[in-house]
Amino acid sequence: MSQNLQAVRGMNDILPDEAETWENFEDIVRDWLKGYGYRPIRMPIVEPTPLFCRAIGEVTDIVEKEMYSFADALNGELLTLRPEGTAGCVRAAIEHNLVAAGGPQRLYYQGPMFRHERPQKGRYRQFHQIGAEALGFAGPDIDAELILMGARLWGQLGLTDIRLELNSLGSAAERAAHREALVAYLEAHEDKLDEDGKRRLHANPLRILDTKTPALQELVEAAPKLADYLGDESRAHFEALRALLDEAGVAYRINHRLVRGLDYYNRTVFEWVTDRLGAQGTVCAGGRYDGLVEQLGGKPTPAAGFAMGVERLLALWREGGEAEVIAERPAPDIYVVNQGEGAQKLAFRAAEALRDIGLDVTLHCGGGSFKSQMKKADASGAPLAVLVGDDEAAAGEVSIKPLRGGGAQRRVSFATLSETVADMLYSGAHEDEGDEEGASDGSL
Repeated sequence: MSQNLQAVRGMNDILPDEAETWENFEDIVRDWLKGYGYRPIRMPIVEPTPLFCRAIGEVTDIVEKEMYSFADALNGELLTLRPEGTAGCVRAAIEHNLVAAGGPQRLYYQGPMFRHERPQKGRYRQFHQIGAEALGFAGPDIDAELILMGARLWGQLGLTDIRLELNSLGSAAERAAHREALVAYLEAHEDKLDEDGKRRLHANPLRILDTKTPALQELVEAAPKLADYLGDESRAHFEALRALLDEAGVAYRINHRLVRGLDYYNRTVFEWVTDRLGAQGTVCAGGRYDGLVEQLGGKPTPAAGFAMGVERLLALWREGGEAEVIAERPAPDIYVVNQGEGAQKLAFRAAEALRDIGLDVTLHCGGGSFKSQMKKADASGAPLAVLVGDDEAAAGEVSIKPLRGGGAQRRVSFATLSETVADMLYSGAHEDEGDEEGASDGSL
């Protein structure tokens, strides 16, 4: 006997009850992004591998160890399942001349990303991100807007245990000067580095500052700080950002060890973090990447953005209880019960007629007794059931039975069905004791 196939480890099915919570969350997020003038863009899940090597950096963990890359079987082209969204968004903006033709752009995207990591809570091989990218904006005001957007969303979701960490990485020249000093410092203490630190020492020493290894904390805390190497322009940009955040009442902590794991960042970097998700505490992160557009072949264009992890935010949202209230299983407006061949045909017509006036209708399919169908109608949460038997179908009529709040069952002509149902739903008429056409005994 063949073994049952299962989903790839770290790539999870999202079943209907959970998927409805996702949709509620996505609806909130779309309205939130629209409120700040961000427009949707959709990029392919598969991109040329060189895009990520050039954008993210050859010596980053993502490119070295985590990307799902393969050669196209037809032409040998190197392709990669996208591990993040910024590179693809910038590629699309360059390819379609968005900024040059339309001026600065506020864009957002959402969807699955892929990294070959060890699956654990809050970290999966297929995970989902919502990202916002602001292309063509040079000032600290857009940095502040991106951060304020996060603060507003946490408020809308009722999330209180998320805090902001902030840093400036300065310009490429400033980072190079700091890198030289940092490497010299770490070389003098190389015997204290772990294997990962020794590997990164000359390839990507900034990432050593972000280590979570307890034994290295004292060493990296005493390391040269990038803030000491910032020039006047970078300092002015960072101070202007801080002034805007202070004015808006957004609390933050300056974290000199915050460097982010992607090579394209410069100047502002930030993370929204929580202690409620264990080691996977970052729920949203971003910053400026002013050189990336030019690096990928476009004209020099300032840019900034962020990405948030959907799974992590949903975990926080559920934990707070707000998601469960919002994501109660949606009930249809009408449940249509039918029994008999002629009744089935009229039931289909009735369901479509009610959908024509904007109602959500569940049509019972699969047969079954009247009693069993009525149990399902009641369990659906619908306030009204429409009942169709062969006798009613032959007469061109249907019965309407209130399922909530009491009230008598009515038998009406098919021609007046939509009008009667609308009246019962929206005027409370389903609580009347009867109507001029008389009440059915409830049988089909």
